[in-house]
Amino acid sequence: MALIILGVIVFVLSLMAAKNEMAEKFASGIRVGAIVLVLAGISSSCFVQIDAGYVGVKVLFGKVQQDVLESGLHFVNPLVDVKKMDTKTQNYTMSGVHDEGDVSGDDAIRILTADGLEVTIDLTVLFKLTPTDAPKILNETGIDYNTKIVRPITRTAIRDNAVYYEAVALYSTKRDEFQNRIFNTIEKSFKDRGIILEQMLIRNITLPTSVKASIESKINAEQDAQKMQFVLQKEKQEAERKRVEAQGIADYQRIISSGLTDKQLQYETIKANLELAKSPNSKVIIMGKGNTPVILGGN
Repeated sequence: MALIILGVIVFVLSLMAAKNEMAEKFASGIRVGAIVLVLAGISSSCFVQIDAGYVGVKVLFGKVQQDVLESGLHFVNPLVDVKKMDTKTQNYTMSGVHDEGDVSGDDAIRILTADGLEVTIDLTVLFKLTPTDAPKILNETGIDYNTKIVRPITRTAIRDNAVYYEAVALYSTKRDEFQNRIFNTIEKSFKDRGIILEQMLIRNITLPTSVKASIESKINAEQDAQKMQFVLQKEKQEAERKRVEAQGIADYQRIISSGLTDKQLQYETIKANLELAKSPNSKVIIMGKGNTPVILGGN
């Protein structure tokens, strides 16, 4: 388009120069150059290449046309201005970490929960444009749909849904439920505006310092209680082991006591005396009234 306009201007100047006798001899050459510029401009403006992952939206004299150009090479009206719009997956991050999100500085979302506590949320939104709705987006929103649609709708949906949850539940047991709830809310709002919500990722939930301290204390107490239960269980098992051992010893002594009679003891004594008598050293064995002999001397 710029070459066409430049060529027309040069052609007009060549016509004006033809009226001047001194410049008349250069006028024909200037006209040829102007015609070449116009033809080059028309040639470059008639062919438009749309890269993969993009669609082209045609704008003629400020009016957005509803048909879109798919990826590839297209022949178009040279007066048409083609806006290339990205239809690949895009992400928009809102984070409290400096320079991590799309907005420089602390861009985390601060919300109030059902119990009146302030919670900070970092998240990333994955989305893409609906190709057939690209003209609608360009006409109604423009190229900066990130700041006009994605950002405000996401932040509002999170704040509106957070009021149904307490801070601790939002951080632990209800986190997935909360994420699914705001996903459904955002998905509907995006769809009405020609944007497909692919995924909504809650990257971090930061609780107030006092609440975090309470949670940590509770966790430590639960761990101590579990440790004490383990110790008590171990002591109980050790006591049971000792009881079984003592019962075994008692049973053994009872069996031995009940099985030994006087005659059996006398028999065992005689056997022992015989063994002593067979030994090579000399000795005197005196048998008393009891069952135990008295041994005197010996070499």
